[in-house]
Amino acid sequence: MSANNHPTRDFHGSRPPKSDQSNPSSRFGFEHFDLGPALQRGIAALGFEEPRPIQTQALPAALAGRDVLGLAQTGTGKTAAFALPILQRILAAGPQPGPRALVVAPTRELAAQISAEIAALAKFTKIKVATVFGGVSVFRQRKALSAKPEIVVACPGRLLDLMGQGIVRLNRIETLILDEADHMFDMGFLPDIRRIIAALPAERQNLLFSATMPKEIRGLADRILRDPKVVDVEHSKPLETIEHALYPVESGRKVALLERILAADETASAIVFTRTKHRARRLAQQLERSGHRAVALQGNMSQAARDRAMDGFRKRRFDVLVATDIAARGIDVQGVSHVVNFDMPNTTDAYTHRIGRTGRSNNPGKAYTFVTAEDRCLVFQVEQRLGATIPRRQVDGIESIPFPLGRSDDRGSQPLGRPQGRPQGRSSPGNGKSNGRPRSRRARYRRTSTTGC
Repeated sequence: MSANNHPTRDFHGSRPPKSDQSNPSSRFGFEHFDLGPALQRGIAALGFEEPRPIQTQALPAALAGRDVLGLAQTGTGKTAAFALPILQRILAAGPQPGPRALVVAPTRELAAQISAEIAALAKFTKIKVATVFGGVSVFRQRKALSAKPEIVVACPGRLLDLMGQGIVRLNRIETLILDEADHMFDMGFLPDIRRIIAALPAERQNLLFSATMPKEIRGLADRILRDPKVVDVEHSKPLETIEHALYPVESGRKVALLERILAADETASAIVFTRTKHRARRLAQQLERSGHRAVALQGNMSQAARDRAMDGFRKRRFDVLVATDIAARGIDVQGVSHVVNFDMPNTTDAYTHRIGRTGRSNNPGKAYTFVTAEDRCLVFQVEQRLGATIPRRQVDGIESIPFPLGRSDDRGSQPLGRPQGRPQGRSSPGNGKSNGRPRSRRARYRRTSTTGC
């Protein structure tokens, strides 16, 4: 995580919102929390002043030793909400052999980012952080673990490998943190997580943070947490800083549509999500041939190649990053102006995670989704989750396909997004009118019927 020396920035680099006079921590910033001088220096050195809502609500309970279930969208400061309590706990107890805190994350990119942010906050301490994940040589990781670091940030697979080799022991762990917990539970990591938990001391603090937590996953989390403090920062609602739009289009016209949007809109930095690794690689190559500075990020790439792609995107050597969902949980880049769902995500949770790459830290962002007729059911599910209708749009010269309005429109919901004229062309058909005459309620019901979804 790069340091930001601006004196009035918050935990993710944006100007802090106006203070909430009813909240002491909002009035007094991080000084309100019982954090040691070394951590206060680290916070100040990074130029952060006011805590974000997830931090304001989670820090008191976590610092008091309670289990915490933190639900908040990506880009809201979840990492600092668990990093500061574990750092403070380690400092308060004094030097002891580690590891004493374990952070488990689903992806390599996310593990690396968490480790970097913890190291930045701990800059003025002697606390050591080791990062453990697959896809790279294990030699450096073994060396880092041999120094008995206080904190280990790991992906489940490589951690279990090293546990099996006797290189890392978890019998001293005081705090377990599961970040993006729903992703780990939902994507097949549950058996690995259970094996890891079985190796931990029974008496420990547990902190679970995630952008989404479906009811089924919440039940699994409740088995791990003991009398948790539940912090829910509107995790299922869209960030108000994001403008959403749907572009109904035939599959064969998606590339042309994407190129028109990238050329016509003020696209400073865009992430384009595809459903498959092959499509991500091919689309990045097509965009590069068209003159865009594009790069792919997908699971078949080596860790070195993935690191080069991410580093180039962060440093603006690439303007467009074409990624699969495996990267959605690990991308933390400031200033992403657009997220484009080239393919509709498979779940409503995946939609939340994808669009969370833009509109971060109160900065404006745009989330555009290309949809075909087959995506109708999932679009309705997303709109139900958001409680709003996503505007339909089309671009002049690119044929649009008929696409119904969501059922949320019948409930009187307002369109989602911040209207900004028609930067990408006129509104598409399917706006609830026909030949200038409003549709009847019965006709509109037929249009929005989701039978078979």
